[in-house]
Amino acid sequence: MIDLTVIWAGIIGFAIVAYVVMDGFDLGIGILFPWIKVGAERDTAMNSIAPVWDGNETWLVLGGGGLLAAFPLAYAIILPALYAPLMAMLLGLVLRGVAFEFRWRDPAHRPTWDAAFHAGSLIATIAQGITLGALLQGITISGRAYAGGWWEWLSPFSLLTGAGLVIGYALLGSCWLIWKTEGPLQAHAFGRARLLGILLLGAITAVSLATLTLEPQYYMRWLSFPGVLATAQVPLASLIVSVLYFRSLQHKREAQPFFYALGLFGLCIVGLGISIWPNVIPARVSIWEAAAPYRSQMFMLIGAGIMVPVILAYTGWAYWVFRGKVGSEGYH
Repeated sequence: MIDLTVIWAGIIGFAIVAYVVMDGFDLGIGILFPWIKVGAERDTAMNSIAPVWDGNETWLVLGGGGLLAAFPLAYAIILPALYAPLMAMLLGLVLRGVAFEFRWRDPAHRPTWDAAFHAGSLIATIAQGITLGALLQGITISGRAYAGGWWEWLSPFSLLTGAGLVIGYALLGSCWLIWKTEGPLQAHAFGRARLLGILLLGAITAVSLATLTLEPQYYMRWLSFPGVLATAQVPLASLIVSVLYFRSLQHKREAQPFFYALGLFGLCIVGLGISIWPNVIPARVSIWEAAAPYRSQMFMLIGAGIMVPVILAYTGWAYWVFRGKVGSEGYH
């Protein structure tokens, strides 16, 4: 019998990766917005994401819906533990979506909508980072239910992961602007990408070292022999990708910095998987303990098998159609 539990864990993991790839730079541009010159440069930055921004949350919905359907026990524990940051994330996404449209429709109040776009992007990103940190640091469980307090999600570690994700998304936003724009906006993006690259490496190092102190499982996975011979390849690969990233900036490459930045994010996700696998709630509940019945998983897998390729196809087509450089005109 096929282990559908592992397949569904892979689908949800893929949805998370797809969301980071497709919405990270989108949120990053919103985070950078106060440092983008008012006028044509801001309009150009917005136009660079206009064709794709409102479809990126598809992967967030797939991940959340898949968790509810395939791992209902995990959903029932995680939601009460993380209501506050998850609601903040959703409200931030709503705020930035409204601001995105209204800054074009209501030019008399454009500074207000620009500030709202930045605030929504920042709130959503911090909330996502805090959610990740709260999961990694552990959720208090009694039996099959959440048993922690209202503020268990808030800790120095979760704030650190929140700040790290803000830096990471801002880096992706800078690299996207390098790829999709030209002139002064692109030149400024090159400068920000260098600084943010240094800050991101510091944040990755800080979060990685702090993670080792959270659970014995994490320490054993990364530093016990002979497993350390395999896990050491992740920081080594991160170092190599980082060198390539800064070299691409030095040589004024346009597309390469974005893909190297995505490579760093990918390696971070690999590291996360090494730390928590095969748990859906780290060090608490495994994917098999939280899984829905086999027939339910099979029924949902049929739908996912049809819809995920369709989503990938129209998403890829949208990126292909709107390839190339953008200007300050063209959204509305």
